[in-house]
Amino acid sequence: METTATVHIQSISQLHQLLQMPKPRHPLVSLIRFEDFPEIKIEQRTRLITDFYQVTLKTECPCKIQYGQSIFDFDEGVMSCFAPKQVSFIEKDFTFAKAGWQLSIHPDFLRTFPLGSRIKSYGYFDYAVNEALILSEDEQETMKTIFRQLQKESLLPIDKFSQEVWIANIELMLTYCDRYYNRQFITRKAAGNDLLEKVEKLLNSYYESDQLNTGLPTAQFVAESLHLSSKYLSDCLKQLTGSTTQQLIHEKLIERAKEKLSTTQSSVSEIAYALGFEYPQSFSKLFKTKTRQTPLQFRAGYN
Repeated sequence: METTATVHIQSISQLHQLLQMPKPRHPLVSLIRFEDFPEIKIEQRTRLITDFYQVTLKTECPCKIQYGQSIFDFDEGVMSCFAPKQVSFIEKDFTFAKAGWQLSIHPDFLRTFPLGSRIKSYGYFDYAVNEALILSEDEQETMKTIFRQLQKESLLPIDKFSQEVWIANIELMLTYCDRYYNRQFITRKAAGNDLLEKVEKLLNSYYESDQLNTGLPTAQFVAESLHLSSKYLSDCLKQLTGSTTQQLIHEKLIERAKEKLSTTQSSVSEIAYALGFEYPQSFSKLFKTKTRQTPLQFRAGYN
């Protein structure tokens, strides 16, 4: 069995050292062009962890990317965002992009600015690599303009305005990422509808099987079953249906509960246990929250 190496990069200076590049001009922020990357050969599968944010724009990459359940070629703009401590895997013989940029931002660089808190609300930093942002030609040009501006700034002497200029451009870039991901969910609605069918089929299968004996299905279980990150799946479903993964799980659960309450003589406790609840009180509380009736009130009204 092939072993997996682990590389934990704790600082931006360490990143530059590993890439055999000059020290960064600022220890907490760095912009590197993929064209300047040395020739790197990946000898074995590698688990990569960094202690800082990274945003990459790849404009020439001789490989394929998986989006949801489909495979896409990409020779144009693809953006990926990584949060500190996020784990990614580089496969053996992986080929790096031939062009584009890699922006690295240490959390300390943002700490005294509003963006330091706001960046945690951008859900796409929790997306997996196979859920990257695929840019249109116009979107790519917009992002390139921001990266070029940052590149110019990186060559200037550091002064009292440098950090504010960096952060203003980073904030603009992340806002565009938010807009373009929203567009991606909409334009790939057909793929999204297919994903919704898979979620419903998975939940139906779960409720009809013996898996309920192990407890209620979770958003993490659904996401892992579909080979997606929890945050990405929830955002995609929210765009399609207005409900998150957890809300869809609850909706399906309430449907099952109503069916059992209206067609069987089972007690509320028996129904709660059959649906995977550890405590009947938890079932009754959720049912009332969703329907504004207790299970017994629903049964009485139905009869």
